Amino acid sequence: MKKTLLFLCAVLLAAACTRPTTLCVNPLTYTDIPDNDVVRVGEDYYMVSTTMYFCPGAPIMHSRDLVHWRIVDYVYDYLADDDIYNLRDGANAYGKGQWATSLRYQDGRWYALFIANDQRKTYVYSAPEIGAKWERQVIDRPFHDASLLFEDGRVYVVWGNGEIRITELEPDFSGVKEGGVDQVLFTCPREGYGLRAEGAHVYHIGDWYYVLVIDWPSGGPRTETCWRSRELLGPYESKTILQGKFDGRQDGVAQGAIFDTPRGDWYAMMFQDHGAVGRIPTLQPLTWVDGWPILGADTVPVKEFEVKLAPDGESYVWAPDEFDSDKLALVWQWNHKPLDGCWSLSDRPGWLRLTAGQLATGLADARNTLTQRTFGPACTSTALLDGSGLRVGDFAGLSAFQSNRADIGLRRTEAGLELYAIREGTQRGPGRTMTRVQQELLCEPALQETVQLRIRYDFDKDQAWLSYSWDGEKWTELEEMLQMRYTLDYFTGYRSALYCYSTQTLGGHADFDWFHQE
Repeated sequence: MKKTLLFLCAVLLAAACTRPTTLCVNPLTYTDIPDNDVVRVGEDYYMVSTTMYFCPGAPIMHSRDLVHWRIVDYVYDYLADDDIYNLRDGANAYGKGQWATSLRYQDGRWYALFIANDQRKTYVYSAPEIGAKWERQVIDRPFHDASLLFEDGRVYVVWGNGEIRITELEPDFSGVKEGGVDQVLFTCPREGYGLRAEGAHVYHIGDWYYVLVIDWPSGGPRTETCWRSRELLGPYESKTILQGKFDGRQDGVAQGAIFDTPRGDWYAMMFQDHGAVGRIPTLQPLTWVDGWPILGADTVPVKEFEVKLAPDGESYVWAPDEFDSDKLALVWQWNHKPLDGCWSLSDRPGWLRLTAGQLATGLADARNTLTQRTFGPACTSTALLDGSGLRVGDFAGLSAFQSNRADIGLRRTEAGLELYAIREGTQRGPGRTMTRVQQELLCEPALQETVQLRIRYDFDKDQAWLSYSWDGEKWTELEEMLQMRYTLDYFTGYRSALYCYSTQTLGGHADFDWFHQE
């Protein structure tokens, strides 16, 4: 009997020592996935991210190994059917929209809470399962970078900037609880800080309440700070838990979630501001030291390590598309609310058709612009465009889309169909005034009605080049490149965008046969 027990112990020990692992090389996905929150339910992990003005919004990603993430759902189709999301009368949601969603699973139901800065309101969506229809409630008060906490039948949000507050909500999320808790939890010191305590994530683990925030000490990198207390309302003490330059850049890694595995291992998902490609996610190991969650290697961000979970599939946050399905792939998002009657995957089977359904002054206020993330350190986006359906005043093509952007495509003028390319951005003028400037890079008669368009991105230099081909073999790349810049007026990383809009008449259309990412 004793020998049998010893044998079983040896087998179990050997199994534990040879447990499958997954190699994590940061960044996890070299693409724009900021303001994440992560929740584990059983063996499954779910992550939500900020996509601001893009529709549908608040993507839900799933993983079983914490390294490979796949978009499986969106929380909402659009936030409002108003001038802002319909791009009317000069209104838009650029730099606003959905920010920093808090994702929680409580008593068999999912909850997603976030502020919409264009609406100055807080939204709470809930659903019985991922993939089901999300129901919405509106709280007429904006909670900046809020984090949900369910505690003894009560519901709180911890939120703020510099001064971190806690506010109690009604248990049914109908609003702020009258007479409930609504006070300051702690205040980040002013001296020596640029960015002060935001991006709060609150947890009750063991005997401690933890609030994780991002700070930016003057002269240093972005930093993750943990505040803790044995009592929910304090007093709180603080400690730096992640701080250091990462991956050859001055930017630190901070703001995000911590979570455990069923076997008791702990990890954190934090992002890094990474220039034009956006804010990219990294996975960091977590070690508990004297009751503090210390991230990375003794607070220094880690580039590579083994995750104690078995590998599971591939990531799916960007992908090529042949447009041969009757539904848009989940990797696509519209720039603002789409005109549903003005796009189709069935009018011309195997093609995406975009129809000009609302006049625009340019791409920034064009409806039905379809976007997908770019990725680093380098990538190319290529599309085949058929412009035979364009009318006079119509523009269609492929764009490196952000506030400072470049477009290449076809346009119909009185003289006929033209191949064109432009570069547009903000330029500083006299007296520090900022003006929009557009420069034409290419204008020539189109040789035919179909053309292949390409954008080549280099995110080490934050530069992009436009090119075109009439036959798919001989390519012409324009000499003038786009110097990409991550700007806060849009607040998102560069995306490749397929577009069709009109400045004169409605009803013209463009067809795209495929879109390839390499």
